[in-house]
Amino acid sequence: MLRYNFKRILKLRRIDKPFSYLVKQGYSDNFATRISNNRVERLNLDDLLKLCELFQCTPNDLMEWIPGEKDANNTNHPLICLKRDNKAINLQEMLNKVPLDKIAEIEDLIIKQLKE
Repeated sequence: MLRYNFKRILKLRRIDKPFSYLVKQGYSDNFATRISNNRVERLNLDDLLKLCELFQCTPNDLMEWIPGEKDANNTNHPLICLKRDNKAINLQEMLNKVPLDKIAEIEDLIIKQLKE
C-alpha cells in the first residue's frame, strides 16, 4: 500500500501543532485538518509542490510504502526506497539526550557526511 505520511515529516520538522502551523501558512481549515490527521488520499500537483517547499522535502519524503504479504521480503521492489522506519525520528529523540559537550562533535560528523 502506498500512502502519504505527513505525521512523519511533521515530527521530523518538529511541528507540534500542525493545524495551527498550516493555517498560518495560508491553508484552509479543512486542508490543515486533513494533513494534521494524516487523512489525505490525493493531492494535486500544486499542493504537493507547496507542501514540499514548506517542509523543504521531496514528494518521496511525504510518502511511504507498506508492503503486502507477498512483497514483505522483496528487497528489489521498485518502491523499497519508500519503506519507512522510525530511525530519523528516534535520532532526534536521541539527540535531545546527548550531553551538550558532545553536540559539537556530532555536528562536525554530520557536516562531514553531508559534504561527501
